Amino acid sequence: MSRLDSVIRRLSAQRDCLGWAVEHAPDGAVLDLGLGNGRTYHHLREIAPARDVYVIDRHMAAHPSSVPPDDFFLEGEAEPMVEALAARIGRSVALAHYDLGNGVPENDVPLAKAIAALLPKVLCNGALIVANAELEGFEQLPTPEGVAPGRYFIQRYKG
Repeated sequence: MSRLDSVIRRLSAQRDCLGWAVEHAPDGAVLDLGLGNGRTYHHLREIAPARDVYVIDRHMAAHPSSVPPDDFFLEGEAEPMVEALAARIGRSVALAHYDLGNGVPENDVPLAKAIAALLPKVLCNGALIVANAELEGFEQLPTPEGVAPGRYFIQRYKG
């Protein structure tokens, strides 16, 4: 499979999983871990307009149409920013989107483990996590029809 076909499959899976999760998540805020260009943030604002959407990323690099308000953007490394968000809003995140990493397992696996350990500090009971990685410590849920196994993941927090 070409890299172009692979990214198209990944983005389609991401969109389908997020759409399902918005419909099934409990009431509460959304957390987008990894802003990048802002495409996912922009999409989340469209499909979940009544929810607060917090964003964490190392630095602002989003397209001007996808820049979150200052009060909803936490700039810095993910681990201390999750801690900062927990201090600010407590356990009120009902849907988290995790899209961090660079595709190199030696880098991505330790980061995913560290973030998975911190997420319960911001997640409400029954919160859903949509991720590009299978995070430890969460119930794995089936993905929507058409999403290839292992392409994207939906997980539930029971706390």
